[in-house]
Amino acid sequence: MNRLSKWKNSIESLDSRDQETLLGTSLSRLFTKLPLWISHPSNIGGFYGILCSIALILPYRFANEEYSGWWADWGLHCCLLIVACFFLGLCSTILVSISKRFPAAPPRSILYPMPFLGLALLTIDRTQIYNIPAIICWVLLLLPGPLYIHLSWAPRWRLLCMIEDGKNPFFNQEAIEKEYDDLEDSSSKQDLEIISVVEDFESE
Repeated sequence: MNRLSKWKNSIESLDSRDQETLLGTSLSRLFTKLPLWISHPSNIGGFYGILCSIALILPYRFANEEYSGWWADWGLHCCLLIVACFFLGLCSTILVSISKRFPAAPPRSILYPMPFLGLALLTIDRTQIYNIPAIICWVLLLLPGPLYIHLSWAPRWRLLCMIEDGKNPFFNQEAIEKEYDDLEDSSSKQDLEIISVVEDFESE
């Protein structure tokens, strides 16, 4: 309980902009309520794979008139899907730990409809209504989860881990912003001095 209180106090001590960067939107805020070992990007990726696997039951079950053995194909493809999402989440964690990149907002208007479009195209292909290249269906179905994790959740999870370790993840950023503000102030002072010299010269 003390650890949870310390965690909450650490977040509340940040300014509103840093809190927004740290917590993100509704989906990321939901993940921040979980323990960090559960909300690891690879686990979130595996969870996305499980959700996709559940959605694939009907297209595989009613793909054609021959029902026997459909569950074996479904089970194999679902295992591959879950492992792929888990592995991509792990790769994102490694890349973010190296690059130290901050969270970026994913293109939601493009990203969110993609799984539904991929599922629809896969259903059309599996029911043999129209032949659609499998690579298109699987990319549309697989890409949104790992892309969200790579752009948004993996960097955010790294920041949360730093806060849990008692570090300020925004320290370097604040120092850079302060240097930039000082540079702007210095430039503005120089500009004012130049303007005053020009005005004195014109008056003479």
